[in-house]
Amino acid sequence: MTDIAKKLPLIGMTLKELEAVAAEAGLRPFAAKQMARRLYVGRVREIAEMTELPKNARAWLEERYTVGRTAPRLESRSTDGTVKYLFETRTAEVDYLTHGKGGRDVEAVYIPDKERATLCVSSQAGCRMGCRFCMTGQQGYHGDLSSAGIINQILSIPESETLTNIVFMGMGEPMDNVAEVLKAIEVLTAPWGLAWSPKRITVSSIGKMDGLRRLLDETKVHVAISVHAPFPSEREGVMPVERAFPMIKVMELMRKYDFAHQRRLSAEYIMWRGVNDDMRHAEALARLLKGVDCRVNLIRFHAIPGFEGQPSEQATMERFRDRLNAMGVTATIRASRGEDIEAACGMLSGEAAK
Repeated sequence: MTDIAKKLPLIGMTLKELEAVAAEAGLRPFAAKQMARRLYVGRVREIAEMTELPKNARAWLEERYTVGRTAPRLESRSTDGTVKYLFETRTAEVDYLTHGKGGRDVEAVYIPDKERATLCVSSQAGCRMGCRFCMTGQQGYHGDLSSAGIINQILSIPESETLTNIVFMGMGEPMDNVAEVLKAIEVLTAPWGLAWSPKRITVSSIGKMDGLRRLLDETKVHVAISVHAPFPSEREGVMPVERAFPMIKVMELMRKYDFAHQRRLSAEYIMWRGVNDDMRHAEALARLLKGVDCRVNLIRFHAIPGFEGQPSEQATMERFRDRLNAMGVTATIRASRGEDIEAACGMLSGEAAK
């Protein structure tokens, strides 16, 4: 096999998968841990750098595999320090889509904030959830990222080694690509991988129930649920997934899990002026979350083409926050970051021409 485009990336592989590769190459099982250490701790870019492996094994691997590291093709820098990186989903070296038609790249957003350095990663090219207020949702679905495509965003930005947190809040619905997201989380948290605490990782979801159950049962990461409206008919108007995954059912599922100790649950709530920002909505949201150990992140809407909503005023958001707090629900207003480079919540599009 000589066509590098047909080679499989090694980053994103679990230890079990690397053990299978090692066996293929005629290596003993411990070689898989050597490979993992080089990929995730040593952060090699070429198989030739895996000098613990015999020369003939490296040559065999180079015929069939590639490390899979690809640098971002473009970057945009905000006045507030936020950086948006554009990654190609298909390059001359590697295809990062497990399936899908392609035609859309993905974006990751680096957000420095005092002692924290957070990377917002994408899990899909585009999204099939169709949320009306989201640029990604307006692009439609173009494919699922492999775990290699997810891990590449983390390993290949210049700030990689100083990251303190990862949030799966970029392009796509993580629970619509749950198998690859879980593989990426395993790489991030396993002792043979990057060995991060699950408390450094947050996964966002619109409430796709089957994927959420797997995430909650198989990991200890934090969870963020996109609520945005406490009344079913209003939520359906901006989030068609309400029909398939009613928020009342999502919260019933959340009540079955412990969010008071090892992990945290948050409800994401984008606020539109005169639409979902009055006291009636605050009180309904508090009732929806009753019995769930959950905090609320209030998010100012960022205008996008094709959606008529306007952001709530700061004073309105503060009154909404205070009413939730008075009703026993911890609520904070999330600071907006990267709006000037279209890197804020709901603004990622993955357009290569941008």
